[in-house]
Amino acid sequence: MKRKILSLLLAVTMVLGLLTGCGGGSGDSGSGSGSGSDKGGTGGSDKGAATETIEVGIVLPTKDEPRWLQDQKQFETILGDAGFKYQVLYSQASSATEKTNVETLISKDMKVLIICAQDGAAAAAAVEAAKAAGVTVIAYDRLITGTDAVDYYVTFDSFAVGVAQGQYLIDNAPEGTGIPLYLFAGAASDNNAFIFFEGAWSVLQPKVADGTFKIVNSSEAVALQDKADLSRDEIAKIIGQVTTDWDFNAAKSKAESHLTAVGADAKGNVVVLAPNDGTSRAISDVFATDTDITSYIITGQDSEKASVQYIIDGKQSMTVFKDTRTLAADSVSMAVDVLDGKTPATDTTYDNGAVDVPSKQTPIVVVTKDNVKSALVDSGYYAASDFTGLE
Repeated sequence: MKRKILSLLLAVTMVLGLLTGCGGGSGDSGSGSGSGSDKGGTGGSDKGAATETIEVGIVLPTKDEPRWLQDQKQFETILGDAGFKYQVLYSQASSATEKTNVETLISKDMKVLIICAQDGAAAAAAVEAAKAAGVTVIAYDRLITGTDAVDYYVTFDSFAVGVAQGQYLIDNAPEGTGIPLYLFAGAASDNNAFIFFEGAWSVLQPKVADGTFKIVNSSEAVALQDKADLSRDEIAKIIGQVTTDWDFNAAKSKAESHLTAVGADAKGNVVVLAPNDGTSRAISDVFATDTDITSYIITGQDSEKASVQYIIDGKQSMTVFKDTRTLAADSVSMAVDVLDGKTPATDTTYDNGAVDVPSKQTPIVVVTKDNVKSALVDSGYYAASDFTGLE
């Protein structure tokens, strides 16, 4: 009976979550009823959580990116309102800390682990420890590779994200041929970075092959520009040249070095594949200060507040909205089914190199200046007061 009540509460909470804004999250947000939330992100626990047992443990990669603070808030809202005991821990870009976090949660009799891996391959050891302790493992947003210890995967359609970014560049590129195309990618340790790039390549490559675009900042990509389907090793070679490591400063430095290395024929009106919002803002700032850049079209993803403001101000062209309310709700719904002894609903599988992981995909939305209000404000994700110049 308890589980039926909790499932009903979860369903109500999920609906309410879609009607209320996340406000960008906060590292100091409060814990839900009977739950714990680690503010330090070092594997420790906050007041009241150290001696409690928990039902659901959540491990997120870093609290230094707004995206993950948004996810934390959604978990706290949904799990807390549904009456679950839970704890959120941050790994702070350390796979060793991530493993310690998982061990901490195992010691609290965790039944379900929801984990967004810092490094998809390195996280295998952590989830294998959880699996050995009888914990059901749900990979969250990033696939954990090379292990059969992953039970489920909840994600946005990462290939579709890349396709949306690439297609936006195609649809909004200046007229003519030989348009300079700058490629940037996420971290080589993140399986999603490969899928994002693969999706973008699937639509950009034909436009490179026919001469519409000219790749100017990756010799590896140029060497493969006539190949529609790339192997993982081939993508890795390109990412090795254009990775941002999901880091603002790394993206800034790479953009500066790439612009310094090219001639005037690689400037003028350009298009830029930027992997996410943080790197997009960093790259945009660099391109905006180069007097030889006449105009630039640049992509992003995550709909971070700062990037939404950049879009309103005309400094970033688009972002891919990945509604963390829905993703968190999907993962918690899976956790509820597991705790109820049911098989969670899935709609596809992902090959992680060891097994085909049953997965649930969440839809994405392309956001531009034209639909910022309808997609992000009218939907309740953000408040209009969060921005200036919003029409």
